[in-house]
Amino acid sequence: MLYLTKMGRGYFVSQTVEIKVKMDCDGCERRVKNSVKSMKGVKTVEINRKQSRVTVSGNVDPNKVLKNVKSTGKRAEFWPYIPYNLVSYPYVSQAYDKRAPAGHVKNVVQAVAAHNTTDEHIAHFFSDDNPNACSIM
Repeated sequence: MLYLTKMGRGYFVSQTVEIKVKMDCDGCERRVKNSVKSMKGVKTVEINRKQSRVTVSGNVDPNKVLKNVKSTGKRAEFWPYIPYNLVSYPYVSQAYDKRAPAGHVKNVVQAVAAHNTTDEHIAHFFSDDNPNACSIM
């Protein structure tokens, strides 16, 4: 996410970077936090160990943040989940992930039928919305 903040005479581009990294103990959490909080432009670092989630805010490059987290020896990736209520079909096979935090699914492209496809035309012939639809009595 990008945010534009007024700072003095100019504007400051602030963004939030979310990373998934498994942390088992306080030492892991401290190592990950120290690896990113000393970066130039970082305003805040929030860690949610239960969700394996690190949130970094500030004027930072997401790839550099990910690289710094990986330098701790942990396997890390950009946060792959979004709230399920933002997805049209949250339980399609690619989106549903049992390891996702409660109320989240994977952020995948949703498969939706394109308009004006043959299947849609055939379904329209038998639709109640079509006044000229075929009806069998």
